[in-house]
Amino acid sequence: MERSLTHIALFAALIAALGLVPRLDLAAGVPITAQSLGIMLCGTVLGARKGALAVLLFLLLVALGLPLLAGGRGGLGVFVGPSVGYLVGFPIAAFVAGWVMERTTLAPGWAALGAAIIGGIGVLSLFGILGLALMLDKTLIEAAVIALAYLPGDIVKAGLAGLITQSIATARPAALLSRAG
Repeated sequence: MERSLTHIALFAALIAALGLVPRLDLAAGVPITAQSLGIMLCGTVLGARKGALAVLLFLLLVALGLPLLAGGRGGLGVFVGPSVGYLVGFPIAAFVAGWVMERTTLAPGWAALGAAIIGGIGVLSLFGILGLALMLDKTLIEAAVIALAYLPGDIVKAGLAGLITQSIATARPAALLSRAG
């Protein structure tokens, strides 16, 4: 139990630390950040349940007002802006990435790449598009076009998630909790 809490807290801190990487602001009001890489890694390294819990802990800290989102944003106000779909999708994306990772027999790097694409790009984009459509009063098609701006960076982050997960699996196989069985 104590070890699980440590892993969850550590990955919540990882997501926060990735918020220190300078963000790139887009006109839609949702910045491009490195934090979605942390979401992907929560799932691919910790697995579905613990990965989602790490993200929920991070979001709780953000809701309490800690400036942990890229650019030093935090507080309840971020949950009523254009980023809300992505924020709501964070724990679900981590869960799905972990679920895929736990159920595939591919080598860890390839499994993590696939899990990051399905959960960290597919699921997260779905929620992000819904949030953009609602908050910006756009159609789903218009919101999807806006969300295309994030795709190249998301593909790079999914590749990094695969490489990092494979490195963890090689260096310390027992640390890859998504494969602990």
